[in-house]
Amino acid sequence: MSGTAATGIVNTAKWGSGIGLGEIAEWLRTKNKIVVATHVKPDGDAVGSSIALVRALNLAQQSAGPVSLPTRARAWYFGPRPSWIKRVVGESPALSIENVSEIEHEIADAVVIVDTGSWVQVEMIKPWLKAHGPEIAVVDHHAQGDIDIAPRRFVDTTNAAAAQIVAELCRIILKKKSLAELPREVAEPLYLGIATDTGWFKHSNVTPQVLKAAADLLATGVDHAALYVNIEQRERLPRLKLLGRALESLRLFDENRVAVMTISKKDFSETGAQAADSGGFADYSQTLETVMVTVVLTEADASEFGMESKAGEKLTKVSMRSKSVAGSVDVNAVAKEFGGGGHVRAAGAKMAMGMEEAKAKLLEGIRKRWNT
Repeated sequence: MSGTAATGIVNTAKWGSGIGLGEIAEWLRTKNKIVVATHVKPDGDAVGSSIALVRALNLAQQSAGPVSLPTRARAWYFGPRPSWIKRVVGESPALSIENVSEIEHEIADAVVIVDTGSWVQVEMIKPWLKAHGPEIAVVDHHAQGDIDIAPRRFVDTTNAAAAQIVAELCRIILKKKSLAELPREVAEPLYLGIATDTGWFKHSNVTPQVLKAAADLLATGVDHAALYVNIEQRERLPRLKLLGRALESLRLFDENRVAVMTISKKDFSETGAQAADSGGFADYSQTLETVMVTVVLTEADASEFGMESKAGEKLTKVSMRSKSVAGSVDVNAVAKEFGGGGHVRAAGAKMAMGMEEAKAKLLEGIRKRWNT
C-alpha cells in the first residue's frame, strides 16, 4: 500500500477505503463548484444521499459568509428516474441529464460520487469524469468498485445504505455533534436513503447502528409516515399493470428455491410503464415460502444506462435478491461473474444477451453456489 502524504490519499490495490470522511470534508471545505453524482437509474439511497450532501454543502457555504457562487453544490441525475424524485429534490440545485452533450462544458473543482464506485454505473458521464479524475471522491457501501474511478474513496460495506455514511459526512461538514442536530432538510433525504435500502427496516441489513442513525434523523422532525406515503403509496396504474405482467411470468426452479420473473419491452409498451417502474418487483416473489433467491430479468436498451447501442445488440438487466437464511446464495458473487455486483443479499448486472440466455446462465451461476 502506498500513500500521498501531501493529500492524505491512500491508493489501495483493491476496492475499499483510502481516506477518512473527515479528510473528504476538509478537502471539500475550500471547493466552490461541486458536482454530486450517483448511479444511473437512481433509487432512494442514491437520491437521498446525493441531495442531502448538496444541501449540507450549500448550508455550510451560507454559514461561512459571502462567496463567489450562489450555490456551490449541485446534484446530477441521469437515466430513468423514479416518479417521486421531484418531491424529494424540491428546490435544491439539480441537473437531469438527458444527453451527454449537456455537460460537455461543465466545470467543477470537486466531484463526489455517492452510492456507487463502478464505471458501468456512471457510463453516460464517464468521459466527463475522466477529465476531472484528480478531483473526484467516492462515498459508497458496495462490495465492488473500480479503484481508478477516484483517488479519494471512503467505502464501508458494513453500512446498510450509502445514506448512512453520507449522514456522518454531512454531520462533519455542518459541524454538528450528532445526527440529531442536522437540519431537517438534510436529515429527511438521509432517512429516505436508509429506509428504502433496508426495505423500510425489514431487510437483513438492519443493525443497531442503522436503527440508531434512523432514530437520530427522526429526532430532527422527519415525518416517517408522510415520507412513506409520498414514496411508497403514490403508485401509477401503469406500474401496477407492469407488476401484473411480471407476476404472470413468474417461474420456479431448483426445487422451488429460485423464482424468476421476466419483463419484456412489449410489457412496457403495452402497459404504458416506464423503465423506472420495475424497481422493487423482486420483493414480491420473495414472499413465497420455498423461495430463497429471486431474479428479475428486464429486456432493456443500452441508452437507459447511458451506453451506446450497437446494431442487433441485446441487453438484459438483472436484479437479484436472496433471503438471509442458512444455505442461501451470495448473489453478489453471482453478479460478479457477469460483470455486476452489489451486496450478498441484493445485487445486479447488465448482460449483453437476450433474457432466455441470461436466465440459463444465471441459474447455472446460482446452482454452483448453493450452500457455499
